[in-house]
Amino acid sequence: MMQGFGVHTSMWTMHWDRAGAERAIAEAAHHGMDFIEIALLDPDIVDAAHTRTLLQRHGLRMVASLGLPEQAWASRDPDAAVAHLARVIDLTAEMGGEAVSGVTYGGIGERTGQPPTVAELDNVARALAAAAAKARARGLWLGIEPVNRYETHLINTGWQARDMIERVGAPNLFIHLDTYHMNIEEKGAANGILDAREHLRYIHLSESDRGTPGAGTCDWDEIFAALAAIGFAGGLAMESFINMPPEIAYGLSVWRPVASSEVEVLGEGLPFLRNKARQYRLLRPHS
Repeated sequence: MMQGFGVHTSMWTMHWDRAGAERAIAEAAHHGMDFIEIALLDPDIVDAAHTRTLLQRHGLRMVASLGLPEQAWASRDPDAAVAHLARVIDLTAEMGGEAVSGVTYGGIGERTGQPPTVAELDNVARALAAAAAKARARGLWLGIEPVNRYETHLINTGWQARDMIERVGAPNLFIHLDTYHMNIEEKGAANGILDAREHLRYIHLSESDRGTPGAGTCDWDEIFAALAAIGFAGGLAMESFINMPPEIAYGLSVWRPVASSEVEVLGEGLPFLRNKARQYRLLRPHS
């Protein structure tokens, strides 16, 4: 499973066509990343063989992430969700990836106005079980990312993700936390990390406003100390949203620039996070 320091490719593009892949992979390699996280929001534009060649050329590992489109929300139509996830799993395997993660259980912006029902969670569990089996057959892990109450009513916290994973029981399911969402939902970031600990394999390092890490209100010492305390050895992925198409900005409720440029995020936020990770012994000194 993914280890080391990586970056979400939204830093450079949200369109994973050949041009987007060439730019993002070259930039990630230039900044010394161990891996990248590719948002596979439009499988139709992806050239998997091209991406695999670029990743091999630059010595980068990768994971894919997504939120389900409305026509494939697992809570409503688990079969459609499984079909969509299966396609993304196949693409990720063809690219040489190691995991598919994100809001694999639903849509970004999926809310009914009510707490999740038993039927909705039953459907989510059914879809995740089938998708995890598909991922395992392709040699991949499948992650669940809790997101905040404004983006979904289904899974918002580390303990909810833990309960869903333990309900499904698939050996290749894991929890993918995100410090932006934790800053809203958890009773202290450390509690979310402790609740998820046995299943935690991946974390987004994202500031409280999704902008430059270190310039917001996330308690980074609490976050990194808790990760160190549980012996976290998974992937640390910086996620800041700079280049977003309107439909993604709508789902994430981002209405203004969260940083002046990618130069600011990479020049200030990236060293900040790397230094914290080294301070808490989550990265080797030379990483």
